[in-house]
Amino acid sequence: MGVTYKYFGAPDGATAARVPISMRPEELGGDELGHGMFTKIKPETVAAMVLTGIEGVPLHKVPPLELVVLHPDYAVVKLPMTAVDPLRGVGEEAVGAAAFIWSTVPDRGGPRDAFLVYQLLHEWQDFSHRLHEAGHQPYCLVWP
Repeated sequence: MGVTYKYFGAPDGATAARVPISMRPEELGGDELGHGMFTKIKPETVAAMVLTGIEGVPLHKVPPLELVVLHPDYAVVKLPMTAVDPLRGVGEEAVGAAAFIWSTVPDRGGPRDAFLVYQLLHEWQDFSHRLHEAGHQPYCLVWP
């Protein structure tokens, strides 16, 4: 059984902390969760993917995530806005270049296919636009 990550937007940490805990991630809903994204990609990886691939930030300078809630059954973390804002203003070439760069970075499963990374970055780009339009911050529910 793997960990599922639900990325969502919320106006503040107090709202993000009220993420329901009695439901499985696929059942989550409500205004504060909006049109979130489910993935098996860790929030640290997504933040690093955007910051290193788009902004050119070295991996050791990627800011840490902020823990909002730590519960035995789940956690909620806040991602830095620098992990979503850069995607709003970039075009296809930058997304493609970032996908290629990140596809060469080995992780536990080895390097990723560049096209899959490209698709993920596009989903993250759409998510970034939705967050901005709603005036929300990016959060992630980590659910085993």
